[in-house]
Amino acid sequence: MPSHDYDAVVIGAGHNGLVCAAYLARGGLRTLLVEARSDVGGTASSESFGGATVNICNCDHLTFRTTPVIEELGLADFGLRYLELDPAQVNVSWTGGPAWAAHHDVERTLESIGRNHPSEVDGYRRYLKAAMPAVRMVLDAANDPPSVGRFVGDALRHRLRGVPTLLRWSRRSAADVMREFFSSEALRGPGLLVGPMVWGISPELPGSGLGALTYAMRHVAKVGRPVGGSGMVPRALLQSFERSGGTLRSSTRVEAITCEGDRVRGVSLDDGTEVTARVVVSACNPHDTFLQWLRNPPARAAGLVQRWRTTPHADGYESKIDAVVRSVPRLRRALEAGLDGDLAATYAIAPSLADMHRGWEMMTRNEVLPHPGLLANVPSVDDPTLAPDGLHVLSLEALFTPYGLPGGWPDSTEPRRWLDLFGSLAQPDFLDGLVEWRAMTPDRYEREFHLPHGHATSFAGGPLAALRNASPELTRYETPVRGLWLTGAATFPGAGVWGASGRNAALTVLART
Repeated sequence: MPSHDYDAVVIGAGHNGLVCAAYLARGGLRTLLVEARSDVGGTASSESFGGATVNICNCDHLTFRTTPVIEELGLADFGLRYLELDPAQVNVSWTGGPAWAAHHDVERTLESIGRNHPSEVDGYRRYLKAAMPAVRMVLDAANDPPSVGRFVGDALRHRLRGVPTLLRWSRRSAADVMREFFSSEALRGPGLLVGPMVWGISPELPGSGLGALTYAMRHVAKVGRPVGGSGMVPRALLQSFERSGGTLRSSTRVEAITCEGDRVRGVSLDDGTEVTARVVVSACNPHDTFLQWLRNPPARAAGLVQRWRTTPHADGYESKIDAVVRSVPRLRRALEAGLDGDLAATYAIAPSLADMHRGWEMMTRNEVLPHPGLLANVPSVDDPTLAPDGLHVLSLEALFTPYGLPGGWPDSTEPRRWLDLFGSLAQPDFLDGLVEWRAMTPDRYEREFHLPHGHATSFAGGPLAALRNASPELTRYETPVRGLWLTGAATFPGAGVWGASGRNAALTVLART
């Protein structure tokens, strides 16, 4: 057996790459983690802006906390601590009507709905009866690489509860699912804003039905935010990785993944050095992995490369405003509904289902809805460490915001328009207290986070889609090149800050090498 510089090289130190590298190092592999940016975490990180700490993306962590990662990697020992959010989400519709709060506790949620939308209480109960068993199955299934045997085992363990919903909803549109249970846009829209809209698709598309599980997920698992910002997760993961003997090389780009015979040889770096390893795991998007970096692959990988050559890369569709403000915005619609309106929770300000679909169509023409989907919160309400004394941090995400905006994003007035739209919902003088703000738009995600066209390729669908996926490397993590593996957002279950794919890939590598 020839000697190698390392046993494993992991490309990309986003949170999935960090999780994967930490498990490989803990499993005894001499592991090198290579990151192009100067810091780790990718879009799960935080950074300084205007004297405050801002999160690159929205910082509501739910699925990550349903995995064993925190306990298995001892992340609490490295300072990771969560603040619980309750309510986790306050729901508002652009079409009008009172706001309502989604608590982890079902009865408290029903109380809020009953106070503001009494005719929807029975529908919400029926919805949860169908959705909650399915959510439990989805979350369990995500903690292992998908297979028919595991899916059957999960189904039997749950006594087949959830299977009918998974089978039926996976064939329907998310909009049709919501219309089955709810009559008002105030109940239909916010759940699909944090589902299909966040995925970048119309809720009217057939096959999007599992996107209607979002309300139920907040009753099965608890939403929390790391003290100190989202970046505390990658920081703790890095410390766990290094405690296990792992090595990080930041500010270093991979130029090539090299092969020898039928297997991977290692990676070539931008400083001209080659690092050899018997395992290479790419936590970056598959297009870069197979079409830009892979050199001299074996003949049996030809089909894989051709498939990715003909697979289009999607454009980015999401933007985020970070603002430092003097006062906490309080939304009038929330106050009128008996809520305190302080935006500690995330406010889901949703278009109607018809406008969501129209916004998706407009996005193909590089246009933005007059009233886009907004996700707003002020994390410094609960975590004062994020902002200087007397100030607060506003996070405002907007959907859909197309990469190819005419005239480009740097000179666009769109971000200020979203701020003004949001300000129109708050107390009249709120925007007078705006100290400093910035817009993270798709072009900046491309330039600053190495996301082609500002889009992080993400695995779409649940465990059923994983079982019949035409690209097995996305759900089994293994490629036709011996020793070359995938993880990251593009692989199962790949959505938000989850980390399950990083763990799944690492455990699969350790079991097979």
